[in-house]
Amino acid sequence: MFDAWFYVLALLGLVVLLLCAKALLGLVSIRETQVGIVVKKFRLGGTSLPNGRIVALHGEPGFQADTLAPGLHFWLWPWVYRIEKVPAIVVPPGHLGLVNARDGDPIPMNRILCGAVPCDNFQDARKFLSTRGQRGRQSAMLTAGLYRINTALFEVRTDIPIRRIESNKVGVVTALDGAPMPAGQMAAPEVAGHNNFQDPDAFVQAGGSRGLQQQIILAGSWNINPWFAEVEEFDLTEVPIGHVGVVVSYVGGDELSRDVSGEDFTHGNIVSVGGKGVWKDPLYPGKHPLNVKIMRVELVPTTNIVLNWANTRSEAHKLDERLCTITVRSFDGFTFNLDVSQIINIGATKAPWVISRVGSVQNLVAQVLEPIVGNYFRNSAQAYTILDFLSNRTERQKEARDHIAKAIQLYDVQSVDTLIGDITPPPELMKTLTDRKLADEQRKTFIVQQTSETTRQELERQRALADKQREILNSEQDVRIAEMHANAVVKTAAGESEAAAKRSEGQAAAALKVGSAEADVVAMKGRREAEAISAIGNARAEAYQAGVKALGDTFGMLQIFTALADKNIRLTPDVLVSGSQGSGASEGLVAFLMRDLVARHTSAPPLDNTQPR
Repeated sequence: MFDAWFYVLALLGLVVLLLCAKALLGLVSIRETQVGIVVKKFRLGGTSLPNGRIVALHGEPGFQADTLAPGLHFWLWPWVYRIEKVPAIVVPPGHLGLVNARDGDPIPMNRILCGAVPCDNFQDARKFLSTRGQRGRQSAMLTAGLYRINTALFEVRTDIPIRRIESNKVGVVTALDGAPMPAGQMAAPEVAGHNNFQDPDAFVQAGGSRGLQQQIILAGSWNINPWFAEVEEFDLTEVPIGHVGVVVSYVGGDELSRDVSGEDFTHGNIVSVGGKGVWKDPLYPGKHPLNVKIMRVELVPTTNIVLNWANTRSEAHKLDERLCTITVRSFDGFTFNLDVSQIINIGATKAPWVISRVGSVQNLVAQVLEPIVGNYFRNSAQAYTILDFLSNRTERQKEARDHIAKAIQLYDVQSVDTLIGDITPPPELMKTLTDRKLADEQRKTFIVQQTSETTRQELERQRALADKQREILNSEQDVRIAEMHANAVVKTAAGESEAAAKRSEGQAAAALKVGSAEADVVAMKGRREAEAISAIGNARAEAYQAGVKALGDTFGMLQIFTALADKNIRLTPDVLVSGSQGSGASEGLVAFLMRDLVARHTSAPPLDNTQPR
């Protein structure tokens, strides 16, 4: 029983001893994730904190600059010190820690944030205060990690995410601290050494100005103090294929802003890249990181642009959506409508000059092309009648193309072609022209029909002649056969005469053999017969010669026809060929040839087959 009480009393004594030792030794235990904030209650014979201070550096009563690290600490008697155990500051990954100092030197009047001082990421409060750290929002930040910070001096926010810029975005920065903006500038010029606005002190020390910045930040993660700079995201500037981007900058240095367009160009200023004005070098197709708050990009098509002056037609680019059909008045006082298409092209290198002149492609159409094209057709139409436009459309189109090409070339624009579309004359004129055209076409149709009928009649005549050609050829062959028979008769007569003479000679010779008397008789008879036959032949020959002499070739023809008659060959065809005139019966072809042949040899005028008998 005594042993049990002994152990109980010993345990209680140990507890009392430990409690007394903590009080007597001033023992304080700080865990690994804690920070001990020391508050001194009083100081014998000491001075109090200066006015405006809340953290003591020299042992003054109040919050002490030094903190207690994890572990055991002695001689911190509870009647002298109060120990506040606070969690250590943890900045999670992907976040930043913003620090606000409750004590320190006053911040300068021209500053928004306090300048950075070496203080081990605000874990050394004594060093912060002794190096004249300033009270207020600090420009320095805490990155991800654990920090043992005196929360009596520093207030820390750990819920600030890191600034991320997406891959297809660009960050436009507005600085909240720095020197005043230069006079006449809408954006501060770029300064070096601040690591894309991640080092505010370096930015300020380099002479950076507060306000909108010309410099931009690209895609990525950036440790930017939101108390120092605001970042806005914008899409990358895209220049599509078939276009160039003309940059019009509102800011730029004096050296880069000098006009490089030349003395002949008096319609604006062209500057070098980075200057204030229209940049001489355009942006080509692609995506470009640009500060869209200090510059704009005017897209200019470099392909052919078709513009329609028509009420019912507009291209996809919509540049001609306000253009309408052109109404003109002709020389003869008629009012009619013209649809016109103008094709233009703007060169890539000439695009900055065009934008410097007119500001945009839409302005080029509205302020340059519309009055040039419209007024040309209105003026030129007064020199021609409406029929000139309808019948000489090609010439009017060529004149327009030449004039407009020369006019718009002064604006650094190339004219590809000018095309005249629909021409809409007054309805009453169209009716008159239509009637006239119909009458003309009818006249042409009648002429064609008449020609066709004449051709058909000639065809029928030739066909009839062709049908009778065989009979004519047969007749010609019969005539030739008759001539051959006549010649045969003449030759037969001559042969008979010669044969008779030879027979008589033969008989005479025979008679000589028989006897002289008989020979004489026979010779006499033979000579008489020969003389008779010779006389007949001579008479026929003389008759033929007399006939030929009297009638010429006609006598031969008469002999031929006589032979044809003996052969019962028809002299006149059964089908007669008619002439184009006359009402009586027509003569046969062979009879007509006979009469004409006889007439030539008798000195009589030939008969006209075309006249009636």
